[in-house]
Amino acid sequence: MEETENKECVQRELETRYRDILELLGEDASREGLQKTPYRVAKAMQTLTRGYAEDPGEVLNSAKFKEAYRHMVIVKDIDFFSLCEHHMLPFYGKVHVAYIPNGYITGLSKIARVVDIFSHRLQVQERMTLQIKECIQEALNPLGVMVVVEARHMCMQMRGVEKQNSVTTTSDFTGAFNQAKTREEFLDLIHRDTP
Repeated sequence: MEETENKECVQRELETRYRDILELLGEDASREGLQKTPYRVAKAMQTLTRGYAEDPGEVLNSAKFKEAYRHMVIVKDIDFFSLCEHHMLPFYGKVHVAYIPNGYITGLSKIARVVDIFSHRLQVQERMTLQIKECIQEALNPLGVMVVVEARHMCMQMRGVEKQNSVTTTSDFTGAFNQAKTREEFLDLIHRDTP
């Protein structure tokens, strides 16, 4: 009950602030097309930042299983949408994750949930890449983890340099992925067409 009341309080406060922003921009927040905009934007922002209320390590540990498999596990092409913390504009793309188990595996959907949690926070791509890697490393203690994120940033496309076709790629890795051969195998596998 308390959590619901807190969410409603936050919702009302956000609505008030977004109404003020509309007025500061020179709009009439009471005109027909904008009357419900503060409410809708407040709801959208709560959805887009819901990752703050979730524990990604807990998600991985909720489906952690003993398994002797010791080869690469890859979950690729995980779609994500996030908000750049510098301009609060979207960046979006795909995340590719690999880990080499060391006695434990996790449910494959849990890897995608970890991406979802970290992407639903105000972010920079570099930090998100690191957070995903560290979370998997800490929760599963695998022989190695590698994360590659490929994204398009609206803060580069809509404003500033306005370069619509640029893609930013970040990667981070631990353990077995320190070996160039292992990294190359992962990169080759994620860029192959899916059957």
